[in-house]
Amino acid sequence: MDSTVSSKTPASPNAKSAAAVPRIASVDAYRGFVMLLMMAEVLNFRQVSESLPNSGFWRFLFHHQDHVAWVGCSLHDMIQPSFSFLVGVALPYSMASRINKGGTFKSMLLAAMRRSLILILLGIFLRSLHSDQTNFTFEDTLTQIGLGYTFLFLLGYQGTKARVASLVVLLVAYWAAFALYPLPGPDFNYAAAGADPNWQHNLHGFAAHWNINTNFAWNFDRWFLNLFPRESPFLFNGGGYSTLSFIPTLGTMILGLLAGSELKSGSAASKKIRYFLTVGVAIIVLALIIHLVGLNPIVKRIWTPAWTLFSGGLCFLFLSAFYYIIDMKQHQRWAFFLIVIGMNSIAAYCLADGFSPFIVKSLYTHFGHYDMIFGDAYSTLIKGAVVLTLEWLLLYWMYRKKLFIKI
Repeated sequence: MDSTVSSKTPASPNAKSAAAVPRIASVDAYRGFVMLLMMAEVLNFRQVSESLPNSGFWRFLFHHQDHVAWVGCSLHDMIQPSFSFLVGVALPYSMASRINKGGTFKSMLLAAMRRSLILILLGIFLRSLHSDQTNFTFEDTLTQIGLGYTFLFLLGYQGTKARVASLVVLLVAYWAAFALYPLPGPDFNYAAAGADPNWQHNLHGFAAHWNINTNFAWNFDRWFLNLFPRESPFLFNGGGYSTLSFIPTLGTMILGLLAGSELKSGSAASKKIRYFLTVGVAIIVLALIIHLVGLNPIVKRIWTPAWTLFSGGLCFLFLSAFYYIIDMKQHQRWAFFLIVIGMNSIAAYCLADGFSPFIVKSLYTHFGHYDMIFGDAYSTLIKGAVVLTLEWLLLYWMYRKKLFIKI
């Protein structure tokens, strides 16, 4: 998932260019920021906030380190769409790099298919680390990207009109699948679906087609996930997440592909900033209108079309901010901490998602309850800060040694 850029854009995907394809710092910094948010889960602001219930400061930090219950968005909810968006941003640069090295369409397609498979398998592996058997689940970030990546690669060979048309078709089709799926009848077994008809976050009227575990994607998973060996039959996902979210997640990656193509173009930096801001604000406004009129709610957990547009718009704004500060104004020194993470995002993901518990246990084994130095209220904060520091130092060591994990 390289984020490289060339000074000249090849005339076509099959055109070769002798120019090198250096990395673009703002993309690495943005990716590092996203991964830092994920890695920082180990700070566990929830426990600090619960230990200090009168502190609005810690309550605010906890809110933005957690996912919203259903409708809406917190900063933490932007991790997965940002990571997916940046995959799309990086694709034109990755393709240019492979073309410069003599890559053909066939070889690059096979590489894209291999990358898709590795991402899916890595996602399943990380979700199975603490299970007694393989946990076949496809709703996490890596598997969602993997399921759509080959399709994204094929769109990399298409023009802007084809990409926008594909985005519209998949979002409308995904919307229609939910809208046409029947609402729960009077005999619906809510308990068996892990849902509650009186849940305060339930939507009403037409928007009820996008309620937790009573929708089209939930019904699909009751069939699909039970095709795999499981300790017990799959009935529902407790958070409402679903496999089919990879379809609108592909939409998020297409938005990233549009942004990446503009970023890679020969346009002036100011024009790129205007493009990012214009598109970002426009699709955020469109998403809010769709949400407010009741046509489609903004729900991250099932990646509604409105969420694809809303979160994608925010990604455009994030990218514009990083690009303006780092690449346009050349203020780069402050971003080094983030770039170290962003240049090794897969390693950072694996550290955060799979190995933080091991680091925590090892620290307890060798240093006892070092985290109690400021009392119980701040114990998770101290423990998390130590783990986060060690993880960054490991990434820094890899950076110095030029050890970058790529898929």
